[in-house]
Amino acid sequence: MSKQKNKSYRGSRTCGGGTHKNRRGGGSRGGRGHAGACKHHTFRAMKEGWMFGKHGFTRPPVTQKPVSFINVGELDELALYLAESKIAEEKDGGLAINLDELGIDKLLGNGRVTRKYVITVGTASATAKAKIEELGGQIITETETA
Repeated sequence: MSKQKNKSYRGSRTCGGGTHKNRRGGGSRGGRGHAGACKHHTFRAMKEGWMFGKHGFTRPPVTQKPVSFINVGELDELALYLAESKIAEEKDGGLAINLDELGIDKLLGNGRVTRKYVITVGTASATAKAKIEELGGQIITETETA
């Protein structure tokens, strides 16, 4: 069996890397990060899709308003809990829920609906409206009340 490489390099200071200055710092790999993207690392930059400069637009935080939402499937799962805790109440054979009071801005249509609901909310998606109205329920939005 031949001698192991790491054993043979013990005490040699550079381990086969030439002079003691070689293999030191970022210069040994042609710079740090995206250095040389337009010079000696052109093909690497093209292949990996490096880009220079700023791209896109960042909206000022003042104009951004986070929208809280809930899916009809999640609402259907929470219905019994909401009724027990007096957040929702029975009305016209359905469960009346005011999502505005709960701090929810939008109702989305993902999930299954198993009972009739009368929901008051800021906005609702078309699929959410279709699923609620399919069982005879109703969605009251801000545009309808204004």
